[in-house]
Amino acid sequence: MAQSDQVPVDHNFHAKSTAAEVLDGIDLTGKTAVVTGGYSGIGLETVRGLVNSGARVIVPVRSPEKAADALAEISGDVSTVPMDLADLGSIRDASASLNESLSSLDLLINNAGIMACPEARVGPGWESQFGICHMGHFALTNALMPLLTATPSSRVVSLSSTAHKMSGINWDDVNYDDQPYDKWQAYGQAKTANALFINALSRRMKGHGGHAFSVHPGGIFTPLQRHLSTEEMVMLGWLDEDGEPSELAKAGFKSPEQGASTTLWAATSTDLDGVAGVYCEDCNIAAPTDPESPTARYIGVEAHACDDDQAERLWELSEQWLANA
Repeated sequence: MAQSDQVPVDHNFHAKSTAAEVLDGIDLTGKTAVVTGGYSGIGLETVRGLVNSGARVIVPVRSPEKAADALAEISGDVSTVPMDLADLGSIRDASASLNESLSSLDLLINNAGIMACPEARVGPGWESQFGICHMGHFALTNALMPLLTATPSSRVVSLSSTAHKMSGINWDDVNYDDQPYDKWQAYGQAKTANALFINALSRRMKGHGGHAFSVHPGGIFTPLQRHLSTEEMVMLGWLDEDGEPSELAKAGFKSPEQGASTTLWAATSTDLDGVAGVYCEDCNIAAPTDPESPTARYIGVEAHACDDDQAERLWELSEQWLANA
């Protein structure tokens, strides 16, 4: 999947379309979905949309008490399984439980993540943003492949970000072992990894009619910003000097429900039938970045995030790391 495969489709959805609008008329009765990070922010709205459309949804949770409080407001078939994306043992346990209890899995939505956090290590020493956003989901997805391949037309959706523009994969020092840690560069690398993972996964799902897509949900105020100070968000232009959403944020940011809409579109739209591994934004396939556009920093997908060779290189590296963990 090269940038040339990134061709938007013609429909009526747009950047501010809501989850309810995207799912209008879609019946997911009898479908089963797993949604990581499904008890806060856009993950919670993703779960709500799926359940309201009739799906059975299972949410892996790191904090059962917090999840119970958040999910109590959703009426429908939603349950949880303990899991921490930073803990490979818990991923193995959760996957084993799901493989044992389910006979099929229609949707796997890799929604959870961390952003611009202080330097930390997870697993056998992986940089935490790469380790949680990519390696944790890589381990989970691979462990659930028996269910996904047994389910006709299953889909995997992984949340990337426009932050992929900040960095490709730093192949010589992925874990910041030798270079100074940069929280935004590390986040950009992790979000590029999410897109490349989907690129490679889509080829592995093709044989059973499955699909895989990556998604940029848009700018949304959610707990994802918990590691950012008010001063930093003012500097970024997201907040004004009084700590309130800036005019830029008011115009460009989405509500959590609007932020879930591209995920839900990628998970359900027939516009994507037969389409392989593309990166999506604003309820559509993203176009390649136009370097001449004033929105080039925020809109479009970079070539390094949809490069087949880099995707396969990342898959091979991730398999090696997981086997040695």
